[in-house]
Parts: sequence; C-alpha cells; structure tokens
Amino acid sequence: MAVLAGVPAAAGTAHAAGYRYWSFWEGGDGKSATWAYATQGPATLRPADGAVNGYRFAVSTDGADADRPRQAPDFAAICAGTPAAPGTKRVALVVDFGVPADAPAGEAPPGPRTACARVAPDATAAEALAAVAAPLRYNSQALLCGISGYPRQGCGEQVDTAARPSSPPDPASSAPGATAGAGPTAGAGTTAGPGATATPDGATASGGRGPSLGLYAGAAAVVALGAAALVRARRHGRR
Repeated sequence: MAVLAGVPAAAGTAHAAGYRYWSFWEGGDGKSATWAYATQGPATLRPADGAVNGYRFAVSTDGADADRPRQAPDFAAICAGTPAAPGTKRVALVVDFGVPADAPAGEAPPGPRTACARVAPDATAAEALAAVAAPLRYNSQALLCGISGYPRQGCGEQVDTAARPSSPPDPASSAPGATAGAGPTAGAGTTAGPGATATPDGATASGGRGPSLGLYAGAAAVVALGAAALVRARRHGRR
C-alpha cells in the first residue's frame, strides 16, 4: 500500500519536467489557417509545391501541449514575391523562435520569420529550411538543435517547468485545429536530421502522460505479494 501511495507523487514529478526543442509542423494544403503536428520528420518529408512548413522553439511537458507557430500558414502571402520557376517547387516556411520564458539562459529569441524557399522538386523539408534559414546546428544524433544560429547551444535538454519564469498564454497553441504529437524524440513532428533514431542527448521522452504502465504493474505486484503474505499469516494463526 505504501508503494501505491507513491504513484501519484511519481506522476507529479513526471509532469514537472519538459524538453526544450524545435517542433515541426505542417500547414495543411497551404490554404488552411491551422497547423498540424507533422507526421514525418523534416529529413524525410518531401513537401509539394505550395506547402507550408512551420518550426516552433518551445518547452513542452507533453506532446499534447506543444506550442505551434504563432503565424498562420499562408502560402500566398509568404511566397507572393517568389515567382514559380520551371524545374523547381516553392515551400513557404514559418520559423517561430518562441518566447523569452522558453529561451536558454543568457539568450533572447529573435522575432518570428517567414521565408519562401525555391528548391528542387525532390527536396526535403530540411533542405528547404537550409536554403533560407542557415546556419542550422545538429547534434551527434542528427537532431536539429538550432535554426539561424538560435539557440547558440543546448539541444532537447530537460527543463524543470516549475522553475521557469511565467509567460502569457500562447493563443496559437490552444486555437482550434492544432493537433500535436510526441515529445522531442527523433521522428514525426520533430526536427531530426537524416538517420536520426534516438532522443536528444540520450534523453527518453515519455510524453509526460503520467507514470508508465510498468510503474503501476510493479506497485500492483507488491500489493499482491503483501496480500498473499497476510492470508498465509492468518492461516498460520488459526493453526
């Protein structure tokens, strides 16, 4: 029973931690005003001509609370000054560097930027980003750590959200139509480079949805063993 009593505390501890990282978003067909958490990483996604890709730097405690870019995915507006050209495609990009509360110590986020990348027809989302937002910084696990030099250091590090300074609510992250995926594991919805398969800097992101089933199973096993011992003791007492 004592073990079971500790389960809620473990859940609270899990929810107090988040990860600081770049998340990756898609703007539908370029005409929708909402963002959707990408179903592929930028190293594998090959956006079509007219697509909009978004990147948002933030601290997320759970995939469901990931902040999306604060500017709407408007291909026509972003690529208005970039005419189509034969043998190329145009991809609109929104790069949102986030809010001061999510910035690493000693750094301040630049303002959000938009750009229109004109790239080869088979270019990936990562290649489109590199064409307009260099320099990009990757870690040894090929996770994208910095866009246009921000942040200067760090990559997917764990953050104690209870110690973070407060900031105004992000209206974009709670607006209708925003759907989110997992935390900063390399893969869908994250800014992983080619060949990335691991979490940043070896961290394991559970998604922050509370204690794992293993924890509950372990606690239940301890309670079952205790109950069995109590039954045996009562039987022995009757003898």
